[in-house]
Amino acid sequence: MLPDDIMTVDNDCLIESSRQVAAPVEKVFRAWTEPQYLSRWWGPAGFTNTFHEHDLKVGGTWKFTMHGPEKGHYKNECVFIKIVPPTMIAWNRISDPLFQVAASFEPLKDNNTRITFRMLFDSPELCGKIRPFATEKNEENFDRLEEVLRGM
Repeated sequence: MLPDDIMTVDNDCLIESSRQVAAPVEKVFRAWTEPQYLSRWWGPAGFTNTFHEHDLKVGGTWKFTMHGPEKGHYKNECVFIKIVPPTMIAWNRISDPLFQVAASFEPLKDNNTRITFRMLFDSPELCGKIRPFATEKNEENFDRLEEVLRGM
């Protein structure tokens, strides 16, 4: 079972992606926390989402199904463990594969924001299974997020 606080892990249990976006931190936080925006960009290119529950509070549940471009349907369930508006959100993924996400949002000058997306795993073995495709898919996710931010 994953902890109820943000894990501290070695690099062999961590996948980290980061991007600077041209939007103020409050807008970025809204895109990550409000279902009407989040459902439009969450996931790699070609994926869509059906949100079943999104209870944004510590201990609240986020249940959704990701629909893949090749007709696959992937059920996801997460529990929020930390929310610090507008600079952080973290959750435990409680459907396989198990891992924790910690996303931080750093305000930068000129209304830009640095997003740091960390996937934290209990073991190097599990992280190693996800790592070969996670970085590329996280970049696709950021691309989709930037599209939504431009339209907000």
